[in-house]
Amino acid sequence: MLADKDHIFTNLYGQAPWTLEGARRRGVWDNTVAIIQEGSAAIIEEIKASGLRGRGGAGFGTGLKWSFMPKPSERPHYLIVNADESEPGTCKDRDILRFDPHLLLEGAVCAAVAVHAHTVYIYIRGEFVNEARHLQHAINEAYEAGLIGKNACGSGWDCDIYLHRGAGAYVCGEETALLESLEGKKGQPRNKPPFPANAGLYACPTTVNNVETIASVPTILRRSAKWYASIGRPKNAGTKLFCISGHVNTPCNVEESMGIPLRELIEKHAGGVRGGWDHLLAIIPGGSSVPVLPKHLCEDAIMDYDGLSAVGSALGSAGVIVMDQSTDIIAAIARLSRFYMHESCGQCTPCREGTGWIYRTMQRMVRGDATVEEIDTLWDLTKEIEGRTICALGDAAAWPVQGLIRHFRPVMEERIIRARAQAKGAA
Repeated sequence: MLADKDHIFTNLYGQAPWTLEGARRRGVWDNTVAIIQEGSAAIIEEIKASGLRGRGGAGFGTGLKWSFMPKPSERPHYLIVNADESEPGTCKDRDILRFDPHLLLEGAVCAAVAVHAHTVYIYIRGEFVNEARHLQHAINEAYEAGLIGKNACGSGWDCDIYLHRGAGAYVCGEETALLESLEGKKGQPRNKPPFPANAGLYACPTTVNNVETIASVPTILRRSAKWYASIGRPKNAGTKLFCISGHVNTPCNVEESMGIPLRELIEKHAGGVRGGWDHLLAIIPGGSSVPVLPKHLCEDAIMDYDGLSAVGSALGSAGVIVMDQSTDIIAAIARLSRFYMHESCGQCTPCREGTGWIYRTMQRMVRGDATVEEIDTLWDLTKEIEGRTICALGDAAAWPVQGLIRHFRPVMEERIIRARAQAKGAA
């Protein structure tokens, strides 16, 4: 388990005040000027050495991503904080926004220095009403205290931070769709290249990072890259916020070290599976877009990027969805298929048409109104979507269904055979 002294998110449960006074008691905004004055190159090298990877789902190296930003020029640079948390099963960022907004703001200033940005936009999901209120209040406090704005923290660095509310579209969690929305356009992903580091917001150099990623930065810079890299496993360093929901006794958000075993995570922090571990059916380990894992693969699964890749799934946003044996696994995946069909922006034909085909086929699979051969057809359909769209929403729609077929094909076949036998008997 993660030692108490190694926690970054010390107010995750809102037990202390979230305002500036409370944040300062927890060490936020402590000598931030020294971090800023280290300069871009030093900050980037420290974050690279820490091993911090993007906590939004992709897991790309944060320091490496920052290093892609060009040197300062006449074009302004922008930092965008992605607070459009919309992945089913994931609710980590909203607790940072609610209970520790100043930690995010301090991280935004440090990251802005690294990428040569004087302007930061925080793009927040429209339904996060209370979170937006807390964050705007924190921004106002930071301006009044001279922590952001002109001469931020007395460092000589100017850094303005603006809060922008989205309209709740899942696809706007994709960085280029977010940029389109921020510019006032329809939230649809852009083709890459050009990448945002070269042509992002208003065609200017831009870096987009997740809330948890940015909020982790000040503590790393204060406590050192060596400290952060000592937590977890090689290439999977640091702490992570895990959202545990579904059929557990005490659903929760918890900060733990990367590389914790999945079973240990659930039993120590979520009170175990409802009815006991033997009553477990399956777990989706990284938010609704990653493949489901059956019980036997959950026994020894390791909760980090490499550990979950080894068992055919992914860490994603670390939204752990637990399903016991009372679950209709086919209906559960069909429900996710409906979500991705609804949230497709419609720009790419494989996604626009394919997500609807998947959902309609899955609805028939739930009823058993299909043939066994159609399971292979459904698999082929997901492969015609996966990797063939501008953004990863197509993959997100395909992977849950692929996980179902890979691990629960006998369940699907049994339902089809039973339904056909019942129909024949009724005739």
